[in-house]
Amino acid sequence: MTTEAIQAKPAATTAWLLLFVLGLLWGGSFFFGRIAVAEIPPFTLVFFRLFLAALALHIYLHGRMRLYGLLAEHWRSFAVMGLINNALPHTLIVFGQTEIGAGLAAILNATTPIFTVIVANRFTEDEKLTTAKLVGCLLGLAGTAVLIGPGILSAASVPTWALVLPLGAALSYGFAGTYGKRFRTIPAPVTATGQLTASSLMMLPVMLLSDRPWTLAIPSATAIAAVLGLALLSTALAYFIYFKIMALKGATYASLVTLLVPPSAILLGVLFLGERLDGSELAGMALIGLGLLVLNGILPRRR
Repeated sequence: MTTEAIQAKPAATTAWLLLFVLGLLWGGSFFFGRIAVAEIPPFTLVFFRLFLAALALHIYLHGRMRLYGLLAEHWRSFAVMGLINNALPHTLIVFGQTEIGAGLAAILNATTPIFTVIVANRFTEDEKLTTAKLVGCLLGLAGTAVLIGPGILSAASVPTWALVLPLGAALSYGFAGTYGKRFRTIPAPVTATGQLTASSLMMLPVMLLSDRPWTLAIPSATAIAAVLGLALLSTALAYFIYFKIMALKGATYASLVTLLVPPSAILLGVLFLGERLDGSELAGMALIGLGLLVLNGILPRRR
């Protein structure tokens, strides 16, 4: 075994461990959100998630990596990224979770790479659709149809809008993935801090005008703990791990975390929230997962 192979093995093991931890953290975001939204209005919940995560990153960086200079120089780009990668999708997911469970929300949001491929094909020159990408997209969209179909046909099911909102979040993340290419020359922690800072400032007036938080009852200790977990673990810490994976293995490898988020959210929902998924939801998850495997080139393809 060569020296390069010996060095690569621990790096690969580290990347896989980080990938599983990140899947658990981002799966936990749906779990924490489902708990917190029972007592905290969606706009207020999203604001505190973003604000506390931004605050934690500012404390960690304390001005290093030319943080404040880059924030001032690129504030417009951070504002756009904060809107389409934080404020809008987080709000859509939380509103959806007022009606649907953590596992189902995570499965619907797992369509993000599919929307990313579609958006990139339309708005970029270097990421056009290939046969494998097209097959992966079709499988993922079929899985989404299986998930939403029973909701449209059955009046007794959850409202259709609650199923559509996480898909809107996935589409927003798709645009963010394409737009985010412009931040390649900026240190990743600075990008995370910039977009979270911008999105916090966006959500502040929305929260004050819509929820009037000074009139709300004080949340329980459980809800407060869920907000802290959502902000510090599933947002601030998750970003650091994500950027570490990006540095070790690249963007395509990091996108595999999408396969791990729904099982994590489902497991947490089943263990702690008493949630259950029916056959159509499991079938939809399987189709989406198959589509993501094809998109990432993991399944063998006949040339």
